[in-house]
Amino acid sequence: MYAIKGGKIITMDEAGIIEGGIILIEGALIKLVSQEAEIPDGYTVIEAGGKYITPGFIDSHTHLGLEEEIYRVEGDDVNETSDPITPQLQAVDGINFMDLGFKDALRGGVTRAMAMPGSANILGGQAVFLKTLAENLSGMIYKNPWGLKAALGENPKRVYTAQKKTPQTRMASASLLREALYTAARNLEKTELGAQEEYRQSAIFKVLRREMPLLMHVHRADDILTALRIKDEFNIDLLIQHGTEAVLVADELVKRNVPVFLGPLLVNRAKVEMKEVAFKNARLLAERGVEFSFITDHPVIPIEHLRVSAALSVRAGLDEDLALQAITSRPAKFLGVDGELGSIRAGKWADLVIFDGHPFDFRSSVEYVMVDGKLWRDQIE
Repeated sequence: MYAIKGGKIITMDEAGIIEGGIILIEGALIKLVSQEAEIPDGYTVIEAGGKYITPGFIDSHTHLGLEEEIYRVEGDDVNETSDPITPQLQAVDGINFMDLGFKDALRGGVTRAMAMPGSANILGGQAVFLKTLAENLSGMIYKNPWGLKAALGENPKRVYTAQKKTPQTRMASASLLREALYTAARNLEKTELGAQEEYRQSAIFKVLRREMPLLMHVHRADDILTALRIKDEFNIDLLIQHGTEAVLVADELVKRNVPVFLGPLLVNRAKVEMKEVAFKNARLLAERGVEFSFITDHPVIPIEHLRVSAALSVRAGLDEDLALQAITSRPAKFLGVDGELGSIRAGKWADLVIFDGHPFDFRSSVEYVMVDGKLWRDQIE
């Protein structure tokens, strides 16, 4: 049991900012958040006077544990490029829970991360929602599976043109996705299926039943519109991943209430479809009413710099509170876990970060991180 005493508690909840408050943690949950409270006997007190306390950050699009930074073939399990349609794959089976990126995440205040297959395939496999700290390795799995990864645009074209296989055009990419959804929709009507067919299509069945969303990798405006057409045709839940040119089709996104997992932003223009990447994009989306959260696409941007992307977007005109929402309460909402995470409130999981300064100040460091009530402190050697 822990008691965090003092500090500026940025709750990201109705309570707003509590100056010099008390947070009581019992087991994995927040028991109490208050301006004034007695600390019962038996609690370990963490003195946080003069510090900032935030909810744990959530990075909703990474390849954490799947694409390791210091390895090549040995640590690269992010893309199965033998077939453009592989919905049966599960990212959890490729995760190295000892990946250095998990400790980097903690150093940046990231307590939960979505890890997913890459964007080589039209359907790449199923994502897994992870904790960045747990008592044991299997305990780092928070929710699995969570969403089916899909991709349109340059990446599938580049990969399969090199293999002299389809898809080699945007038309073929969209056609393959439609075909996979259409075939699964027809098979849903059948009373009996072959075991292999049922296994390969089980994740698509969940998308069609709206039991999990399609996590759609798209950068360019025309690819976003294709994704939205397919959403309409099959009446599925869609989450836009990257959305570099999303501002150009903001009205279409707002009309369908489709959010954007925006990023990576702290990058160069690595390919043609990223030519409009800019920190101002977050402000422009906000002005047009599009809901979004920030992502790193780790290891494209190291996961510890999630808050840096948010801070630089504030410098480009984004409201500071909205930027904090975009790495806490908003991804929790989009991922359907806002009843458990994303703000500091009694009854939620104890995912908390204590900074020695404002989290958007580049000079600030993480002093403590808590995930499900488990405390971590960076031991600087």
